[in-house]
Amino acid sequence: MEVILENTAAYLIVGIIIGVIFYFYMTRYKHRTEITKIKINRAMELGFYEPVSLHPVVDHEICIGSGACIQACPEKDILGIVNGQAHTINASRCVGHGACFHACPVQAITLCIGTEKRGVELPHISPEFESNIQGLFIAGELGGMGLIKNAVEQGKQAVGYLSRKIKKSADSDYDLIIIGAGPAGIAASLEAAKLKINFLTIEQDTIGGTVFSFPRAKVVMTSPMDLPLYGKVKLSETNKSELLKLWQKVLSKNEIIIKEQEKADTIEKSGGSFMVRTNKGSYTSSSVLLSIGRRGSPRKLGVPGEEKEKVYYRLLDPEHIHGQKILVAGGGDSAIESALLLADENNELTLSYRGNGFSRLKPKNLDRINKATSSGKIKVIFNSNIREIFDDKVELSVDDVKMNIRNDLVYIFAGGELPTRFLEKTGIAITKKFGDAILKHRK
Repeated sequence: MEVILENTAAYLIVGIIIGVIFYFYMTRYKHRTEITKIKINRAMELGFYEPVSLHPVVDHEICIGSGACIQACPEKDILGIVNGQAHTINASRCVGHGACFHACPVQAITLCIGTEKRGVELPHISPEFESNIQGLFIAGELGGMGLIKNAVEQGKQAVGYLSRKIKKSADSDYDLIIIGAGPAGIAASLEAAKLKINFLTIEQDTIGGTVFSFPRAKVVMTSPMDLPLYGKVKLSETNKSELLKLWQKVLSKNEIIIKEQEKADTIEKSGGSFMVRTNKGSYTSSSVLLSIGRRGSPRKLGVPGEEKEKVYYRLLDPEHIHGQKILVAGGGDSAIESALLLADENNELTLSYRGNGFSRLKPKNLDRINKATSSGKIKVIFNSNIREIFDDKVELSVDDVKMNIRNDLVYIFAGGELPTRFLEKTGIAITKKFGDAILKHRK
């Protein structure tokens, strides 16, 4: 009898321990779910929940809630756990690292572009990055891959594919013309040099493309990449300046010259050769690689005075700008980050935004701009638009009422224009992607 009682007591103790563990597990499980639900609701309020480009889609019939995808993601709060399964939170902030895709132990994640409601216009390209025009290839942001590491890989792969397909012609100036010197274009240039292809690279702006227009302190790369003629770039985190110095060093070492401030106006194919006309000249080539950004050229407001030298569309070296009366127009992350950097340099900063509140800012930027506004460091004028830019002032329309403010410099961050017209004029087919898979596990 005593043995039975002892066994019963032991089982009871074990049962209590298991019950306590189970209770704490369920409490934590429920708490974790509630926190994620709060974050999702907050993301919906701020406009971060709906994806704008590449983003993860979780198959809840497969997901086991391991959390590996959340731990692998270099960003914050893109994914969270709800009732034991992964759910997207701030999908619009996903930059397509793909770490979640590779980390999932049961292959429950697919990387998609666009949604059932919101389509994303992309040029049609084959798995070898060739467009519907034979000999014309597309890589990088324009093709849907904006992440630096992925864009670099695409630029390298595209040149590898086209090197086996192009038919060299003695009548052409080049075997390959690369248009755009962002991450994809630089990698493509290095790969072309490595393969000893006779090529030319042109860039409408400056080496680095879109990366060059980032504010100086902005982190632009969060995972290693393999750069042709250099090798593995083992930088887990870097900023714009460091990355640009690396690219310039590799290009210089390999005696690669990129023609900057040269914009491609037209691309025409005649027979087996392409004619590329720019604002500085014309060139013929057996093949063309487009590695331009999706934003194309900065979007202008079309207001009187916008042509003045005091007007800029990107921020360079904010540490050299002091004691100025500056107006920043825009309400996105680029506008906010630039305004904050300029305000830190003892400038009188006014931010003009046409909306009645910020809707798509990263949480950190939203918190920083709110603090800067509360402290008086930055003056924000909502529901406002620039009407005219003068030498010493700017005229705004605020709720249809004119307002003049003293001004020395104007920075406009109105986004960029997708080069749709340029692509269509070239003859490149454009399709709208509604939740199409970019990366999907194969069974």
